Amino acid sequence: MTDLAAVKAALKTQAVETPSWAYGNSGTRFKVFTQEGVPRTPQEKLDDAAQVHAFTGVAPTVALHIPWDKVEDYAALAKHAEDRGVRLGAINSNTFQDDAYKLGSVCHPDAAVRRKALAHLLECVDIMDATGSTDLKLWFADGTNYPGQDDLRARQDRLAEGLAAVHERLGDGQRMLLEYKFFEPAFYSTDVPDWGTAYAHCLKLGPKAQVVVDTGHHAPGTNIEFIVATLLREGKLGGFDFNSRFYADDDLMVGAADPFQLFRIMYEVVRGGGFTSEVAFMLDQCHNIEAKIPAIIRSVMNVQEATAKALLVDRSALAAAQASGDVLEANAVVMDAYNTDVRPLLREVREEMGLDPEPMAAYRASGYAEKIVASRVGGEQAGWGA
Repeated sequence: MTDLAAVKAALKTQAVETPSWAYGNSGTRFKVFTQEGVPRTPQEKLDDAAQVHAFTGVAPTVALHIPWDKVEDYAALAKHAEDRGVRLGAINSNTFQDDAYKLGSVCHPDAAVRRKALAHLLECVDIMDATGSTDLKLWFADGTNYPGQDDLRARQDRLAEGLAAVHERLGDGQRMLLEYKFFEPAFYSTDVPDWGTAYAHCLKLGPKAQVVVDTGHHAPGTNIEFIVATLLREGKLGGFDFNSRFYADDDLMVGAADPFQLFRIMYEVVRGGGFTSEVAFMLDQCHNIEAKIPAIIRSVMNVQEATAKALLVDRSALAAAQASGDVLEANAVVMDAYNTDVRPLLREVREEMGLDPEPMAAYRASGYAEKIVASRVGGEQAGWGA
């Protein structure tokens, strides 16, 4: 039998980091659809993120993206966050939106471009120092489009050199999380295409380097929970970028496309001790057509529901069925947990935390959406062009 009190206690300690860029305008490569009330500054993004935490109770940190969230005074930005009940989280680097990076950044054949990319990464570590952030998120769009375009092995050497320089710069309590993606924007080769490549680099770098798993960055049919189990076993799972996809890296709301997969991933996290370790759980989503804040609240709730179901798996019964070779019973134990309606349990958890049991309804009733539409008139909305 599962201890419900222990499940509740675990759920109350959950933390899901929300991304600053999800509060801004976004879209496809064809069109960005603007919305009223969208933040115009990093400070307004933090104001919106504070609403998500206020109504869910489990979204205490906000990831920044540099230079999208660049400010003159990062200590002041951190104070702004704290005044609103949240903290600044991971610092995400950007080595993919500058003309110089057409042929790559840290893997570029031109040493001058590599120096430019490295300078940006080291700047991000400086920002970590100023904000108190412990995590530097690294995703590289580096790759090639054609056979023979560049030397594949030389590009790995350049990557290793750049990562080593960043790793050496990290301070006590800081770490770098290396993300992978199996294709896009390059079509022939990607320099960090899979978890094995990321793991190999992190293993060589040392304990401050870990792998981050973006749930949308895999080929169709990939067993992501196996990757999670393996990285946890090796002590190299640094965190997640949660989202959903139907075809490729769609960056849809987590749990929207395949909630069963999210449950399976979270079970391996629970089973492997990742839920109580320093594994970072972050959303990495774009809300192109849906309202930003409600979409993020719903996404946090989706993660909560998958986690609750994972915590409800009767691990003793599962172990007994596995040991006896009872295939159907083992599967039934897992499916019983997945098919449990955990919404009443989560409503109880929220009430015990002093929160409204229905975050979506509570946000709608708060009037905040109408307030920001009325007040955020003029200026330039945050987002990216297409």
